[in-house]
Amino acid sequence: MDMGYSSSPAYVKQSKVKGRPLYHGIKRLFDFLASLVALILLSPLFLWLAIKIHGEDDGPVFYSQIRIGKDEKPFRIYKFRSMVVNAEMLKKDLLEQNEVEGAMFKMHDDPRITKIGKFIRAHSLDELPQLWNVLIGNMSLVGPRPPLPTEVEQYTDYDKQRLLVKPGCSGLWQATSRNAADFADMVQLDIEYINRSGVFFDLWIIIKTIGVIFHPNGMYEE
Repeated sequence: MDMGYSSSPAYVKQSKVKGRPLYHGIKRLFDFLASLVALILLSPLFLWLAIKIHGEDDGPVFYSQIRIGKDEKPFRIYKFRSMVVNAEMLKKDLLEQNEVEGAMFKMHDDPRITKIGKFIRAHSLDELPQLWNVLIGNMSLVGPRPPLPTEVEQYTDYDKQRLLVKPGCSGLWQATSRNAADFADMVQLDIEYINRSGVFFDLWIIIKTIGVIFHPNGMYEE
């Protein structure tokens, strides 16, 4: 399956956003059942991570944050905390070290990352609590990465195309190991996903994502 993408601008096909009740019904049913089963099966891992996170700096285990979802609607996302407690306050002092262009902040060797945080980020384990977001319906297993409100403030109308569908725990950007790509590349990959979205394409991305979890590829810190 060719995952290449063009450098020329792409636009979302409206036929992929509107209608398609069968696909969206299957996608939601799969999201619900898969997230429910995963939350149950992974509960021992959740407990182990909680002990490790709390034990390192005595802070909260989970980290919640407002993100922007489908149709620019805000929702609260959940992650395992991988940074020091005052990470957001420290971020403003690191903005000049941002290593990607566009409406994102990414850098290697972020000093805010805790010791256990480096491990869980390398294997994308910090994202596991988002299974709850999938279960309750404000996220999907596969879809564009949910952005911060401050990022969306910098979006052009072209960039906002990625907000036409439900955000996901993983997407084409993550599954193809292009986490170091800049913002413009990410937007194109998200639009490509929307235009190619389907049951089998979603399954392909899920399988690729599992491979990335077991074979880390130098992810940036966010």
